[in-house]
Amino acid sequence: MSPVLAAVAPTTCSIRWLTENGYRIPPGASPVLASYIKQGMKFFVAKVDLGRRAAAGITTLRPLQIAYESPKFMLPVRLGMANADGPQELFVYAVTRTGRVEPVNYRSLKLPDAVDAPAFVMKDFSSVWKAAFDHLVEQNGMGVVYTEYAWDMTWCDPCPSPPLDRDEMKSLGVWWLDEPNPVTFVTRLHARYDRASFPEDLVLQATADRANFQAKVVVHNEWQGEAKCDAANAYVGSLPARREREASSLAAFTGWSVDQVRTRMGVSTAWLRPGESMTPYRATAWWETIWAK
Repeated sequence: MSPVLAAVAPTTCSIRWLTENGYRIPPGASPVLASYIKQGMKFFVAKVDLGRRAAAGITTLRPLQIAYESPKFMLPVRLGMANADGPQELFVYAVTRTGRVEPVNYRSLKLPDAVDAPAFVMKDFSSVWKAAFDHLVEQNGMGVVYTEYAWDMTWCDPCPSPPLDRDEMKSLGVWWLDEPNPVTFVTRLHARYDRASFPEDLVLQATADRANFQAKVVVHNEWQGEAKCDAANAYVGSLPARREREASSLAAFTGWSVDQVRTRMGVSTAWLRPGESMTPYRATAWWETIWAK
């Protein structure tokens, strides 16, 4: 009898290993996994002992870090969508030695770089930022990659936050710090997507653009003093129009109505605070004090 030789596909081996080790393979994952394996991509699995983690008092896990060389600058997001329940949120922090990182195969937009806003956003910035991104997705659809931040770590003027120090950069894998005049440029990208809007893996490219950019919401705190001169009168008189502009700006950014914003500002339809008056200050004339009782 002639021997029978059976060739087992790498995909079959991978799926069998995962199944034997207690991992559930979602429907539709096999073709995606097969396409990655055909490209020569490698995957690794990490197990976390929750019992030892709890006993050690660890509440957060350090990120897994791996180093490899590849001609492809991409993220295999399709595999993660195989068992996704609804849209996915993706944040990419890219560190390069050249400049800003941008997508190759998807539309790219920058967030607004200066939105004037009322002071209440300082105490509720997380909900403002979430509403703003939801509104962007409503306007442009999913499958758009937004640049939220792009900054050269080698200088700071002005700084949105302190630049990464040498130890922080090394912990992120920046291996070129000992080169003459090294450049470390950080880009933050943000995308919301589903299977229909992201049919391909996200392909990226590093550019030579080192222009600093940050999406920001700007708050100008109102002066709270008492008006006792013509300049102060003019300032106080300008506040209603300024408040209306800030409310309109924030409404356009978040998708909230101007009425919603005005309510949160605590002002009336005339853009005045409770008890506030637009009657200008008038200094007492000299003749008014002569016969004062």
